Amino acid sequence: MKITETVLRSLIRNILSEGIYDPGILKAVFMAGGPGSGKSYTAKVIFGGDPKSAISVGTDSGLKIVNSDPAFELFLKDAGISPSDLIDMSDEEFDAVTDPKDPSSPRARASAAKKRLQGQYTKGRLGVILDGTGDDFTKVSEKKEALEALGYDTYMVFVNTSLEVAQERNRNRDRKLPTKLVEDIWQKVQQNLGAFQSLFGGNNIIIVDNTVYGPLADDVKGAVRAFLSRPITNRIGREWIEDELGQRGGGTKKERNRLLGKK
Repeated sequence: MKITETVLRSLIRNILSEGIYDPGILKAVFMAGGPGSGKSYTAKVIFGGDPKSAISVGTDSGLKIVNSDPAFELFLKDAGISPSDLIDMSDEEFDAVTDPKDPSSPRARASAAKKRLQGQYTKGRLGVILDGTGDDFTKVSEKKEALEALGYDTYMVFVNTSLEVAQERNRNRDRKLPTKLVEDIWQKVQQNLGAFQSLFGGNNIIIVDNTVYGPLADDVKGAVRAFLSRPITNRIGREWIEDELGQRGGGTKKERNRLLGKK
C-alpha cells in the first residue's frame, strides 16, 4: 500500500501542473479487446511510451492511462499471490480475489484505486485512455455517457484477435487467466462489436486486427491522431474551455484555434 500512496502523490503533483493547455485535453479513448488481444501493445504503438505506466502512455498524446491491472497485480502480491497463480486457482479461490463486492479483495482494491485516479484526471479534464476488455457493453456505455457529460469527445480502439491467439498469449504471459474465462470474455467482446460501432459512430471507432504482432497500419495511427488533434466538438467541453480561457485572459489565437477551431 505504501507504494500505491507514493505513486498517487506523484500523479496528483503531475495533474496539478497541467490544465487547459494540456495536449490531450477533453479527449477520451476507450481501448476494447479481450485478454490476449494485445491492447497494451497496441496502445504503446499508437501513443508511445510505456502502456503499463500508471502516469502516462505517451508524452506526445498527453493522455493518462486508466487501467486497474497494474494495481491488481500489486495487491495480489501484497496478498502473497503471484499473478501466474490465477490460472491454477479453484473457482472459489479465483472468485475470492476478483470479487468486486468485497472491498478487501485485490480486484476491488484495484478498482477503487483506478476510480480515484480517473476522478483526478477528469476533474482537470485531462485526456484519458480507458483500458478495458469491453465485455460489458452497459458499463462502457455508461462511462462514455458520463465522460461526455463532463465535456469529453470520445473514441474507441477495438483490438481484435482470434480466440486461438488470445489463448496462446494468455498462456505465455505472467498474469494467466483461466482458459474458460478467456473464452467467455472473448465471446462477449465479439458480440459487442456491432453495438460499439453504433454507440461511437463510424468516425469515432477503429478496429485493429492484432492477430499477428507487427507494425500498425498507418491509417490506424492516423485516425487516432486525427481525433486527438481536432478541436473539441462536445458543446459542454467547448463551454468549459471558453470559461477556462476567459480566466486566463482569453488565450492566444493559436491555442483557441487548436482547442475550438476557427470561428
